[in-house]
Amino acid sequence: MPSLKDSFDELVVRVQSGRDLDHASYEPIYYLIFPPQEILAVKRMLPAWESRLRNDGWTVQTFSMAQAVQEIIGQAPLLKLWVAADAKAPLNWDKTNQALANYLPGELKKRLEAALEALQCQKHAILLVTDLEALHPYTKIGTLEGLLYGKFYAPTVFFYPGERTGKTRLKFLGFYPEDGNYRSVHVGG
Repeated sequence: MPSLKDSFDELVVRVQSGRDLDHASYEPIYYLIFPPQEILAVKRMLPAWESRLRNDGWTVQTFSMAQAVQEIIGQAPLLKLWVAADAKAPLNWDKTNQALANYLPGELKKRLEAALEALQCQKHAILLVTDLEALHPYTKIGTLEGLLYGKFYAPTVFFYPGERTGKTRLKFLGFYPEDGNYRSVHVGG
């Protein structure tokens, strides 16, 4: 398995080369795949990677899924209702998780779409999407990728904690079932 540094180096080369039109997609979507136990190592390396991209001439924008999830839940119109329902059945996590799973994907799509649109007119822009582990257990990034198809105006890199099980198949966090519905370039893993 390649090191995180080697994987990032390969990712930079691929982003600079751009995507070829093939059977899967032409969207500039890239996944840097790493074992879930290396989540903290990736977070430590991220500032250096952002600096490297800036030094290479990229306009770097970062989108944190953890921050977005926290803001969305904190601003949700149904928050008081959810809190009241949780107070009545505090151990019913399935119900809580399902309510959030129904609400979050649409709201996350809106925020990611806005971040991508903000980069549409910028030259040499790149979006780094971090903290994907915050999507568990509500949704997976493949779902959001599908909802945003056709909206990736700038190269977008998803820092994906999971396992690569084939050319296009991934296991989110290493324990979700394999999913091959990605239209992206996969590096690492």
